[in-house]
Amino acid sequence: MMVTKVITISEKLCCFLFFIIIVNEIKCNDNLRVAYEWKQIEFQYRNAIDRDNTIHNKNNVIPVGLEVYKSRLFITLPRWREGVPASLAYLDLNDENSKSPNLIPFPSWQSHNLLDEAPEIVSPFRIRADKCGRLWVLDTRIENILGDAKRYGNTQLLVYDLHNDFLLRRYVFPDSQVKSDSFFANIAVEDGDCDNTFAYAGDLGAPGLVVYSWKHQSSWRVHHHFFHPDPLSGNFTINGINFQWGDGLFGLAISKQQPDGFANLYFHPFSSTMEFSVSTKILRNKTYAESSENYDDFKILGSRGPNGESGASFLDQLTGVLFYSLPNLNAVACWKTSNRAYTIKSQGRIYMSSTDMLFPNDVKVDDQDHIWVLSDRLHEYMYGKLDPNNVNFRILTAHVEDAIENTACDIKTKPLPDLINKLGDILNPKPTPSSASNKLRSSSLLLMFVILNFFINMNFLYRQNCEL
Repeated sequence: MMVTKVITISEKLCCFLFFIIIVNEIKCNDNLRVAYEWKQIEFQYRNAIDRDNTIHNKNNVIPVGLEVYKSRLFITLPRWREGVPASLAYLDLNDENSKSPNLIPFPSWQSHNLLDEAPEIVSPFRIRADKCGRLWVLDTRIENILGDAKRYGNTQLLVYDLHNDFLLRRYVFPDSQVKSDSFFANIAVEDGDCDNTFAYAGDLGAPGLVVYSWKHQSSWRVHHHFFHPDPLSGNFTINGINFQWGDGLFGLAISKQQPDGFANLYFHPFSSTMEFSVSTKILRNKTYAESSENYDDFKILGSRGPNGESGASFLDQLTGVLFYSLPNLNAVACWKTSNRAYTIKSQGRIYMSSTDMLFPNDVKVDDQDHIWVLSDRLHEYMYGKLDPNNVNFRILTAHVEDAIENTACDIKTKPLPDLINKLGDILNPKPTPSSASNKLRSSSLLLMFVILNFFINMNFLYRQNCEL
């Protein structure tokens, strides 16, 4: 009887262990799905005559930035080469007739007319929609930057009312804040107060940060060593194409308002594997922000590790998760800002693909807590040639909770399966007074803890697959 009992319990243990391994295997979800894709960008024209009269070189049009507000998804298409008829457009998210829709110029075709004495929109790189229903457009005002470049003036901020698409404000950066090598490539907006909003524009060419006050309609430039590229970083190899960039400040992400009434700005140079942060309390104080006394107020968070150069970033204020692109790895990754450690192990991989994620160029989270990622093969556009027969541009999306599930950024508490809680009942039949039975019960309890420890370790190992 005792031998039979031991065999029965052993069989239960084996079955239980096998079930745990099969059912609870955790792998990276890569839950993003392709929502839109294009081989080449087409526009929606008013009529056939306009189409025929418009200079449109499809080979030269590339999307680089995106934003989502309500039912519209906005896309920037900077005029880096000739033949780009409109450099800011949108698509209707409610229109499900095509996965490759024609884009509608924003706010109108006329706004993109470069023959005007002072063109409204020239060549925006990044945009941001705030909670107040305003679209902030960072326009470099440089045409054909990859050829015979033409500058229409200093970089400007255009702010539109998304309720009616009217231009609310146009602010041109002063000469003192624009350097000969300046190229403003990204913008973050602190919109805790609609009447006292601040915009932060990153200069990657002449590393610096321009802070703009909506209330006072003025700006100032901030300098810091952390804005500069790392000379040991900036070597990129993507899909067999190797190139070197020495880009400074690029990634900008704003946290939600902190107890002191200010936010944290998370930032990094493009040619760097490091992440940094600073309170906007420092940046919004013009006098202190412009002084050299603020050096220690900028904090080093940590490194993303080898090939961890990062471009665009965005912080989801609902979950506190920071998302960022990793072009060298064809990936998008994340880090929970509530985590004190910024290490490779504390960062999670959201999505990785050598097909769908070739050069992730922008990432945003909308007000419904969906993450959106744009990949555009920028390396091929700049150093090779895009094949019009292939899908070159993709926009991927997922709900944030689904995107970060089973990664180091997961915000859900994962209790042990009910089967673990019932393990005692499986292994321990009703006690009998016999000494042999008590010994068997002790052995079973020991085995139970061994299996529990095994499950926890397996769970950890599988989760490691989702780290960088």
